[in-house]
Amino acid sequence: MVKTVRLEPIAQNTEIQTNANLLSALLQEDLHVLKECGGRGMCATCHVYIKDGMESLSGISKREQRTLEVITTAKPNSRLACQSRVLGEGVVVEVPAGMYIDAIEDIEALIGRRTEQPLLHPLTGEVVVESGKLITRSVITQLKDVRLAVGETLARTRDA
Repeated sequence: MVKTVRLEPIAQNTEIQTNANLLSALLQEDLHVLKECGGRGMCATCHVYIKDGMESLSGISKREQRTLEVITTAKPNSRLACQSRVLGEGVVVEVPAGMYIDAIEDIEALIGRRTEQPLLHPLTGEVVVESGKLITRSVITQLKDVRLAVGETLARTRDA
């Protein structure tokens, strides 16, 4: 059976199979969502907010709960899209505003330009560069070890 999921703030409905995860709905709409851990619920890069229909999703696993606890922008309605399976109708997902920084090379090409949307840290979801601000070389310096930090976080989560 097919379920309809509403994506905000883009005001778009998308259909996915019952028991499919929200990440698949986001990806089929060509939204820029990372999956650093390969959809295993061990990173924060597919963090979303559930505006409505939390009861129509699968429950939160211990792994997802541990991951949500390290996200500084997490709220009571936070979920990881890769772990949230759609079981019923009425799910409204709010995708955090901004774009995750997933590779230093991407940022280097943007030095000196103004961002059109906030750039978000791939681990914490915190805004690294606000919308309309210049991307500077210091941003690159700050993010030099992002890939290493992602690897360390995944290793800690696996060991926990």
